[in-house]
This record gives sequence, C-alpha cells and structure tokens, in this order.
Amino acid sequence: MSLVLLQQQVMAETPYLPEADVKVMTDQLTEGEREEVLGFLSENPVHTVVMAGFIRDNGLCSEHNRGTFWGCRNSEGRLEGVALIGHVTLVEARTRRAAREFALAAQASARKHMILGERGMVEAFWTFYADEGQPMRRACRERLFGLRRAVEITREVGGLRPATRADIDLIAPAHAAMAEAESGVNPLNTDPEGFIARCLRRIEAGRVWVVIENGRLLFKADVQADTPDVIYLEGVWVAPSERNTGFGRRCLTQLCRDLLARTKAVCLLANDENERAHAFYRMCGFKCEGVFDTIFLRRD
Repeated sequence: MSLVLLQQQVMAETPYLPEADVKVMTDQLTEGEREEVLGFLSENPVHTVVMAGFIRDNGLCSEHNRGTFWGCRNSEGRLEGVALIGHVTLVEARTRRAAREFALAAQASARKHMILGERGMVEAFWTFYADEGQPMRRACRERLFGLRRAVEITREVGGLRPATRADIDLIAPAHAAMAEAESGVNPLNTDPEGFIARCLRRIEAGRVWVVIENGRLLFKADVQADTPDVIYLEGVWVAPSERNTGFGRRCLTQLCRDLLARTKAVCLLANDENERAHAFYRMCGFKCEGVFDTIFLRRD
C-alpha cells in the first residue's frame, strides 16, 4: 500500500470520541499504573492483546518490551490512550488528540521497526507521524481472525508438545523465514544473537508448540500474548510436505482447544492477500473480526 493511498483513507471510518476538552497530558507510564492500564486495555481486549501481554509478562517498564509505554490523559486524569513506542509501536487511542500525542512522542524515538494496529488507529497515527517520522518502507493490510469456541477433534495429534531449548535450531529458521516474508527483513541476518535469545526466552516460557518427527519440524505455533480474555498466536507454520493433508488443521484445532480451556478467545493475524491462510484458519473455526494495518519503517 502506498503512502498516498494510506493517507487518503485517514480517519474515514475511525470512531473517535468528541474532543471539546483540548487539554491532555502525555507521559511515560510507571509500574504503579499497571492495573489502571490493564483495565483500560481490557475494554477492547482482542485489539489490545499484544500490549496487555507485554505488560503481564514484563511489566510497564522492561527492556523486554523493546520500547516505552506512554499514556495520554484528559484534564480529569482519565486515560484516552495507551501506546507502546519502540521496535514495535502499538497504539490504542480513543481520541484523535491521543493519536496525535503518541505520534509526536514516536517522532522523538529512534529506530522503530514497525507500526501495528487497527486500521483506523494506524491511519490516524500516520497522519501526524509521517512528516517528521521515519519514512515508510513497506505497508500491508492484515485480517484479524478470532476463535471463541473450540472445534471438535476427531483424531488427536500425539506429538504436539511445548518446545524445548534443544529444538531451537529447527524453530528459529522457520520463524525467521516467516518474518522475512512479511517484513522483507530476516532477523537471523540483522540481529542473530538477539533473535535467538528472544526465541529461547519464549520457548523457556512454554509459549512455543511444535510437532517434531525424526528430526524434522512439522508444525509450529507461538503464543505471543497470553491474557485471561484473549491469547494471541503468531508464527503458525506447517511443513510444506504436510500442507493440504489436514495435518496442520488437526494441530491448530487441538492447540486452540487446549488454550480455550483457560481463556475466552484465541486470535491471530493473516496478511490480507494470503487467501490460502484465510481458508486454512476458517477451516479451523476462526472468523474474521477486524482489519489491521502494518507499516514497516526505513531505518537507514
């Protein structure tokens, strides 16, 4: 998607609150505000699951977030928006002025990799960010798929299990290849040490699920964010030899059944142009629940 097309769509369908009160306060958030922020995000749990997951895993102030959490408040001190500004920039802005405030804060933050969020939110943010921020390198539209009721399983996959450190040499290349296909950048080339460390941290947290047979990775899925309301999956991968056989569907439906025993919904994103992925997720019981935009930024 071109910058011109993106800007033409700005604010066309975004439900922002009235803005009679023009005074807002925007500051970095602190650990003492954790429960208030989680409460704010829980009002829109599917669209904010990634931010909520970072906070639950790492707190509001942690190097593992790879960025800084910001809050925008009105004159009465109520939150109008929360944003994570950093390597991945995520925005939940309930007003246009909150989107503007976060965009200005992001302009002062160096070396961001991408901006991700609900379509209208990203469009509003980009309006204020583009002139003085990092230029766009690539943009894509994605569909948000959600699953709220487990699909009946007729035959279980016996080898589906949490990954271990010993599996890293199989997992990392598959995950890196998926990242490259989406962003155009392979993290094993640009930041191999950091990427492997992040993969291992997720594995050690029990967040990566695999099927490995005879030294071959056949299926992989990562729990990127885990909250009581929503679990967000990424990196769902099926070996080419197992595609179109029903194996991947069995793996994902079995994993989602187990996850739905402790959360209300499972969601994931799929590129808007990947119709095969859309069909696969629908066969697993997922339904499209929204549209997100991703903007990858130039860092040179």
